[in-house]
Order: sequence, then C-alpha cells, then structure tokens
Amino acid sequence: MAEALIGALALMLIAEGLLPFLSPRQWRAVFERAVQMSDGQIRFIGLVSLLAGLALLLAWA
Repeated sequence: MAEALIGALALMLIAEGLLPFLSPRQWRAVFERAVQMSDGQIRFIGLVSLLAGLALLLAWA
C-alpha cells in the first residue's frame, strides 16, 4: 500500500512540474487567472478534478 501511495505522489509531482518546466510564462498566466477567480469557481474546479480522479481510480482498480 505504501509503495502505491509513493508512486501516486511521484506521478502527481511529475504532472505538476511539467507546465512550469516546459512553459514558465504560461504557468504564471494560469496562476494570474486563478487569482482572479471566485472561491466558488475554484471549489468547482477542485470538485471536478477530485471526481475525475476517483472515476479514473475506480475504473483502473
């Protein structure tokens, strides 16, 4: 179980690091737009991301 969690964390860090590594200007623009969003919009994006991750996990398992 711990190996799977470490592997998942590693994949998440790789995915999170791709955009700032490949295109720092675009990464900065994404954060500038995120700062302008309301809390409700950010929560909705978080919920959609969470549900998509759960769906992928259930489909894969």
